[in-house]
Order: sequence, then structure tokens, then C-alpha cells
Amino acid sequence: MIRHTMPTMVRRKQTWQTLGVALTIVLGISGMAYADPMSSATYQVDETFFGSGGELNASSPNYLAKQSAGELGVGSTSGTDYRAEAGFNTDRYPYLEFNVEGDNIDLGTLTPGTATTATAHFSVRSYLSSGYIVLTASEPPRNSTHLLNPLLTAAASNTSQEQFGINLVANTLPTTFGANPGQVPDTTFGFGQAAPGYNTPNLFRYVQFSPIAFSSRSTGETDYTISYLYNVTNATPGGSYHFNHVLVAIATF
Repeated sequence: MIRHTMPTMVRRKQTWQTLGVALTIVLGISGMAYADPMSSATYQVDETFFGSGGELNASSPNYLAKQSAGELGVGSTSGTDYRAEAGFNTDRYPYLEFNVEGDNIDLGTLTPGTATTATAHFSVRSYLSSGYIVLTASEPPRNSTHLLNPLLTAAASNTSQEQFGINLVANTLPTTFGANPGQVPDTTFGFGQAAPGYNTPNLFRYVQFSPIAFSSRSTGETDYTISYLYNVTNATPGGSYHFNHVLVAIATF
């Protein structure tokens, strides 16, 4: 426990833990259908294609590769009841990939009249789905009895008020920090976005269990930066504040 010796100062510690991340996959009511490979009692064809040629598993003791030549059609297609990926080297199994860069951040002593900021990072990609959402599941930072006041609607930093909030975009106030979602390798492959309420520069919000990021389609990797804002006042109770940030990624179909 950190002793609070000055009534105008409060000390808290933010902890960002990869072990706190929960990964949840939810299927829609209509379910998910897979294309069964063509087979009989004596053979099975895992994949079929039209083109000049290809090989799914070219290998030697030193390498393993997939090969294709002369593909006549590639890309995504979908309808009310289906979604498909065209191309030789495709997989018929959907997946959701969710990575968090774990870090422990000690913000030191927070002082009334001065905003404190921090950042953390995660990335998401999904395949053969209608997209995903990422929820923030943690309660705001607390000491034993007091929660820092969360911004339930998006608002700018105000050092005369107790505030806790986040967004997922680049900011210039109260300082230059954060970053916009980055698509890997570019915007023709990645489609993730910051969710409403968390997508406006210099405005911060925090509502437990609210969506903070999403994609409305299958997508390559999107890299996100979470920007954290903390403001305290003379009335903020002293003590050591902790925040274990838990994110939940949900695939949608």
C-alpha cells in the first residue's frame, strides 16, 4: 500500500495483463455451415480448383509450402446465407485471432490540475465471419473503496473534474498520444474500426462492457492503440489505484 501523504495528490497503478484477456466466439442463430470434401470409400478430395496448377503441400526435409498458378478468381463473396473465399490457398475453417501486447504501467503520482495519459496495444483479424466486436469488460480503476469517475459519454479532458476514459484514435489534447487503427498490410485487407464513442480525437469515454472496436466483415489484421486519460481532484481519495484491463473479442456471423 502506498502511503498518501499529501492531500492534493493521489497515486494509482495501472496494470495491463495479457492473462486478463478473454476470447469469446459467438455463433449466430442460423449457425455456420462447412463445405464437406468430396469423398467415397476409396478417395477424398480436400480442395478443388480451376486454373493452371497448384499444390497444397509441397515439402522436403527443409521446407513446406503451398503453390498456385493461373488462378482465375480470388477474393470474398457473400449472401444472406453464405460467405466464401475464392482462391487456391484458402481454408474452409473460420477463425478469430486476437493478440494483446502485455505491459505493466506505473503512472506514478497523479496531481490535480494535470492530466495523465498512457497507451496500450492489441490487434485482431477474422476469417470467414461477418466480422467481430471487442468489448471492454473491466470496471474503472479503483482503490479499496473508490472508483475513478468514468466518462459515460464522450468528453474532453477537464482537469477540474475527476475523469477516467479511453479512445482508440490519435489525440492532440491533453497531449499528443495514441494512434488511429492501422490496417495490415493496408486498407485493401484490413477493415477494423474504433467503435462509436471511442473514435473521436481528444474525446474520451469509458462504459464497462461497451464495444470499443469492430469490423463488419472478415478482415486482415487491424492494430489498435488504446489511449487512457486520468484526471483527479483534491476530493479524490488517496491510495493505490489498480486497473486490470480485460478485453473480450467476439466473432459475429
